[in-house]
Amino acid sequence: MWTLFEPVHAVTYFAPQARAAFEAAGLRGFWRGYFAGRSAPLGPTGPGPVYATFFGFQPAMVARALPDVWQRAAPGEVLQARLHGARAALGDLDADPDALVRAARLARRATEGLDPAGRTLAAANLDLPWPADPAGTLWQASTILREHRGDGHVAALLTAGLDGVGAVVWRAARDGTRAVLQPARGWTDEQWAAATGRLAAQGWLDAAGAVTGTARDAYAEVERITDELATAPWRRLGTTERAELAALLTPLAHAVRRRYLPDANPIGLPPLPGTAA
Repeated sequence: MWTLFEPVHAVTYFAPQARAAFEAAGLRGFWRGYFAGRSAPLGPTGPGPVYATFFGFQPAMVARALPDVWQRAAPGEVLQARLHGARAALGDLDADPDALVRAARLARRATEGLDPAGRTLAAANLDLPWPADPAGTLWQASTILREHRGDGHVAALLTAGLDGVGAVVWRAARDGTRAVLQPARGWTDEQWAAATGRLAAQGWLDAAGAVTGTARDAYAEVERITDELATAPWRRLGTTERAELAALLTPLAHAVRRRYLPDANPIGLPPLPGTAA
């Protein structure tokens, strides 16, 4: 399910309609839009809570955007901009209107009544009013689902003994994405090397920097915990409605990825079926 709702949420980062909406609100530059848009449900927060909840970013990178962005656009204006941009991006895909209505209804049902305890980003998005239109509703539901899962994933990573930079370095060692991840998360070469050393001491990397069997076993447990912590929305729907929502989201998610998302991206989506890794 994550591979289906994550692309719907991610239009807010990668679609040109979303970038234009943020720029119209006064947020020029990708990272101003990213940090303001994702943190706006928290209010005019500073860098500390964002570094903590977003988890993988270098603190100085966060501090370059926050709190400066709130001098350019208030959180309420940013919330309007991100919804307008996401709505426009999804609308331009020419999705089947009936399918969009049904998907929005089911995705919203999955989120309603969720217990947000310990889920800061999910809770902040759950507090927002629901849009009146199907595209906006589907995007907001996908955002809640995404942040709900992400909050749990951070807890699982911490349980495994990983910090933000360690999680990023581990992933790059596993799938060869350092060239994408390091600049996208702001870590210096010195910080990267130090994290590599800590992972080696932990038994997750060998002397050549390759992933160990110990690491694979430990990360399989991280993924198991992440999945377990993310099951509440899907228990709410039940087997039949889950299958219906998956069928409705599949063509939309594939359309989003083909049109808007770069093949090499920092959000960890696996390749689409039939495409190269």
